[in-house]
Amino acid sequence: MTVQFDNEDEMPRWDVALAALITEKHQNKGRPLHNDDFLRLAEKYAIRFDDIMDTVLRLVIHGKWVYRDVDGHARPVTREAFERMHKGGRLVRSDLKEYDGSWAPAD
Repeated sequence: MTVQFDNEDEMPRWDVALAALITEKHQNKGRPLHNDDFLRLAEKYAIRFDDIMDTVLRLVIHGKWVYRDVDGHARPVTREAFERMHKGGRLVRSDLKEYDGSWAPAD
């Protein structure tokens, strides 16, 4: 499956409602979010986990959010990594094994 990205000059595509939901969750928690936080959101609101993570990953790719590894170092999510995670279709928790750190809005 090839994931299409908008031209760099155009508005990036992600689910705006999910972006608002995860941003609100981050504000309410007062700390970076972890994969388990996204799993709980998915269960609570009956949203697919992969839809939430697709939005989070796109936000990181476009510089709106930041991923930090377990040591606290900011790490990019490349488009190649994004496509690799989606290779099997829907993204599952095990696709994120390289990304077990935290996620937060960019400063």
